[in-house]
Amino acid sequence: MKFERSGGILLHPTSLPGRYGIGDLGPQAWRWVDFLARAGCRIWQTLPLGPTGFGDSPYQCLSSFAGNPLLISPEALYQDGLLSEADLTAAPAFPDESVDYGAVISWKPALLKLAHRRFTSAGSSELVQAFASFREEHTAWLDDYASFMALKEAHGGAPWVEWEAGLRRREPQAMRKARKDLAVAIEEQAFAQFLFERQWQKLRARAREARVTLIGDLPIFVAQDSCDVWAHPELFHMDAAGKPSVVAGVPPDYFSPTGQLWGNPLYRWETHARDGYRWWAQRIQAALRWVDLVRLDHFRGFAACWEVPASAPTAEHGRWVNGPGKRFFQAMQTALGSLPLIAEDLGVITPDVVAMREAFRLPGMRVLQFGFSGDPHDPFLPHNYPDLCVAYTGTHDNDTARGWYGRVAEAERSFYRRYLNREGSEVAWDMLRAVWASVAVYAIAPMQDLLNLDNSARMNYPGNPSGNWRWRTREEAMNEALCEKLRELNFLYGRLPPPPSPSDR
Repeated sequence: MKFERSGGILLHPTSLPGRYGIGDLGPQAWRWVDFLARAGCRIWQTLPLGPTGFGDSPYQCLSSFAGNPLLISPEALYQDGLLSEADLTAAPAFPDESVDYGAVISWKPALLKLAHRRFTSAGSSELVQAFASFREEHTAWLDDYASFMALKEAHGGAPWVEWEAGLRRREPQAMRKARKDLAVAIEEQAFAQFLFERQWQKLRARAREARVTLIGDLPIFVAQDSCDVWAHPELFHMDAAGKPSVVAGVPPDYFSPTGQLWGNPLYRWETHARDGYRWWAQRIQAALRWVDLVRLDHFRGFAACWEVPASAPTAEHGRWVNGPGKRFFQAMQTALGSLPLIAEDLGVITPDVVAMREAFRLPGMRVLQFGFSGDPHDPFLPHNYPDLCVAYTGTHDNDTARGWYGRVAEAERSFYRRYLNREGSEVAWDMLRAVWASVAVYAIAPMQDLLNLDNSARMNYPGNPSGNWRWRTREEAMNEALCEKLRELNFLYGRLPPPPSPSDR
């Protein structure tokens, strides 16, 4: 994989503006791609794109292979003849600056069901054929996912471990009956995935035209209440009732004095190894349907992960357990041919993690906010960056730059002012300039830092079970003044794309 010096923005699609309660893949997403291109940015980084469950976290998806139906654009459905103008004007009045997930979830799934009914009664021949082709191409995961979601809906959203035994264990007779009884609901779920894929691939084609690289995000672990675990329990440490015996987390760290208890079931790596990590190769390939590069979250978990007994109330009393190590990435090279991956190597990093990342020439991460609590030898300070890394002002899990400056102790603020030779009135853009000027091949900032927002715009507080993932930008934020300011940054620090070759014109 060739990495070229570039700059870009971290913005999850849910944070895009628009009047339908949540950012989606419609006109504002296309406008966003065009904004990035005009600003000389070659990177758009998102969070995981899968369907979210309880807590609305994109890192606790209901499937590793499916897209989030909440991102489907009503306006694009109107263009396809699946919704009427009256359907759009009947949308509730949603807030502009945050996602009210309860209100969106009460409205949008019903809208998608309506679109499916219109498709069934009067869908164009082009759409009918495209849907049939989609179902055939993706049957390996789609049949399980659509059945899982239809069953979940039929059980009032209850986790699969609370379903009757025959469905929990996927017994053939019980599944045959369920697929017959829920045939319409199953097709609705499959159709929603078709709509997501159709809209995303059109957006991705526009990004390619604009020479904007898409970076996605793949959590190392999957949610317990997911199709992945229900359909493949043999791949996880589970008991006979379908509950995990041990779960994932991280030990006490910068974010939490008691660690973070994620609760995800842990992998039976020896089972994955027997078929060359086939499920994992399929998972990464699925992510690469949508993006050009994948940020592999919690990369250190492939060397060793923090294993916590499932009954533990916090992550404090876990233990480190070895992961598959280099064998995993060798298998991925064999399956994929290359490794278009970014290693999220933050947190407790040991020499074996560094050796694993370097062995496969994967860029790691540097977060500038972390650099001011130590001394000039701190690896998060720009003069210590390697060129093969992705440098950030902050991430979705951090304070905004402005919020960071208002929260940390004066010693850190003083170090920041001395290091950057600034007085502290424009912290976000001071950090942007430092990251963009560094040797890091990629320089990325959350949209909140471009807008110099405080922590009221923060995307996620690790360890908080609710209230996260809600922030949205306003339409007027994508203005020409900001575009020109960002383009100047890309120009000054050599991050503009080169002129297109004759074949690109």
